[in-house]
Amino acid sequence: MKRLKEKELTPVEIVEELDKYIIGQDKAKRAVAIALRNRYRRKNLPKELRDEVAPKNIIMIGPTGVGKTEIARRLSNISGAPFIKVEATKYTEVGYVGRDVESMIRDLTNIAVNDVKKEMSEEVEGIAKERAEEDLLDILLPPIRFPRQKPVGQQPDANQITSDERRKSTREKFREMLRRGELEDKVIEIEVKQPKTQVLGMFAGMGLEDMDLNLSNMFGNLFPEKKKRKKVTVKEARKILEEEEKDKLIDMDKVVKVAIERVEQMGIVFLDEIDKIAQKGSTHGPDVSREGVQRDILPIVEGSTVSTKYGAVKTHHILFIAAGAFHMSKPSDLIPELQGRFPIRVELNSLTTEDLEKILTQPKNALVIQYKALLETEGVTLDFKPEAIREIAEIASFVNSQTENIGARRLHTIMELLLEDISFNAPGLRGQTIPITIEYVREKLKDVLENKDLSKYIL
Repeated sequence: MKRLKEKELTPVEIVEELDKYIIGQDKAKRAVAIALRNRYRRKNLPKELRDEVAPKNIIMIGPTGVGKTEIARRLSNISGAPFIKVEATKYTEVGYVGRDVESMIRDLTNIAVNDVKKEMSEEVEGIAKERAEEDLLDILLPPIRFPRQKPVGQQPDANQITSDERRKSTREKFREMLRRGELEDKVIEIEVKQPKTQVLGMFAGMGLEDMDLNLSNMFGNLFPEKKKRKKVTVKEARKILEEEEKDKLIDMDKVVKVAIERVEQMGIVFLDEIDKIAQKGSTHGPDVSREGVQRDILPIVEGSTVSTKYGAVKTHHILFIAAGAFHMSKPSDLIPELQGRFPIRVELNSLTTEDLEKILTQPKNALVIQYKALLETEGVTLDFKPEAIREIAEIASFVNSQTENIGARRLHTIMELLLEDISFNAPGLRGQTIPITIEYVREKLKDVLENKDLSKYIL
């Protein structure tokens, strides 16, 4: 999806983009659209006021499979802002073995650095290609080494002039052959960089990787960069040489500076499964650790400075979007201080049969569109009848009401079971059009629907 420019990110446009992929949940879409627009508004404030405007963090409440994660994921695609999705359950209180909460900011910074580096790589791509081409020509046609230089003022002899002209002519012929792709499969030998010893690897499993200290640079003198000769095709060599030239052309100091600014001013952290750390009422056991994680998250959300291998990152203006089903707990079970840092609360609705029917066909990545495209690669055409799609939605809604309600995710299991035979036999059905009728749907799913115990395991 093409990212909109930040100045174009009006709330209406944001909602329109979200509507292309997510059915319903208008309240949640409006809330995130306003939160994102406020980032743009804040940038246009006077500096003394800009620093005082804190982001309005959001907590989304609703059952699984209704679109919480999808809203956050699509939001990052629309805005182009550094974005990371993390599960609250993966973090542990300080003092326990596991990931500390500050690692989410380090990971977000890594993502931003990679994004900025990719953007700058595209800017220097043309120059890198030209340089890589010259490097390839030097390998294909090594320069002639004369015994010694002529004294200053003495003209080169005729043989040297003729040799230089012949070499230039040959080099241009090789250049034309390269550009026509005639040498792609030719095997040549090039020097490639060997990755530095991964010093952090020896600490794996000890939790020290989250310290994010740049140990590789600290030990750079002990483990100097090495090169080795490798035989590759011209096609492979071009890619390797282009990447090396890009690395030379990119100013990493500028990359890091831009990335950190983006994280601090535009970063988005989606904190999923926050309900799993919200239970309270016990003074011992795992509940104590859950509350400890909340207290560790609090300063990050309130605004603090996190040390990363790229430098200090301030979290004061990062937007946090939390989400949870809250089946076994409620938002008020979070510690009061953390509740106060999520002033906007949005409840997402359970999906109706009509919602499920729209999800099957309307979004750009709708399941019906996906399965039709997959089987078209085998030369098989699926013809979904409208009444069959309605029946699939009704079955999904019924199973959700009878067993665990997993929202739209139920459609994935039903569609897999429904099309299992066609998918398996597709190579032998090439050229055929297979109608998916209401009778076909009922026939394929009748055993599971009639046996409630079986549906718990299969659907």
